Amino acid sequence: MRRLIAANWKMNKTVSETEDYIKKFLKFVEHPESREILICPPFTSLYVASKLLQGSGVKLGAQNCFYKDSGAYTGEISIPMLKELGCEYVIVGHSERRHIFGENDELINKKVVACVEKGIRPILCVGEKKEEREAGLTFKVVETQIRLALSGVEEHTDKIDIAYEPVWAIGTGIPATPEDAVEVHTFIRNLLNELNPKNQRKTRILYGGSVKPENAAEFMKHEAINGLLVGTASLDPESFAKIVYSF
Repeated sequence: MRRLIAANWKMNKTVSETEDYIKKFLKFVEHPESREILICPPFTSLYVASKLLQGSGVKLGAQNCFYKDSGAYTGEISIPMLKELGCEYVIVGHSERRHIFGENDELINKKVVACVEKGIRPILCVGEKKEEREAGLTFKVVETQIRLALSGVEEHTDKIDIAYEPVWAIGTGIPATPEDAVEVHTFIRNLLNELNPKNQRKTRILYGGSVKPENAAEFMKHEAINGLLVGTASLDPESFAKIVYSF
């Protein structure tokens, strides 16, 4: 499997800033086929990003989606809309969607199911809060999130990637140690093998949470870590390129 390095820009960059970023970033990316590179800009920048990334080998993704194709859902974006723009991936269930915007496991499951049915690859985000980790609940929280999110599509886990993002590490500058990440990634892999014994490791398990050029290689040297979901450090094209080629 090709390891996936994904940039989640969150609510950053205007259309003009996106254009400037991608033109600079592509100069640093000479052989994108050696790994899978994904950029997830805000919705407003998807069109220009799609045009600029065309033919580059760098993939385009969205940061969220809704599970219905159309209808009276003010402010939402459907999967067919994303696919027409060239999106091949969509981030689902990010901790900020869960804890700031109140998305629950039932809604996240509907989004995952819709992604599988409509042919766009979801990156399902899971992870525990600080108090849950301190209470020894990391595995219980992660297992519950995965089982509920994948309910009804367990046989299609080969069409889904999972990002382990400990909530206490996101944007704090304090990442989990590679050993902590490997422990949880191994747990997730064993759970996936239980849910779908035919998966044959087709689901990539990414780590996310204060990933930087300085620590990316330490994570990527472990076989259990199949890629990275990068937030703040992906906002600078040179910084993100260093992470992409850190292994």
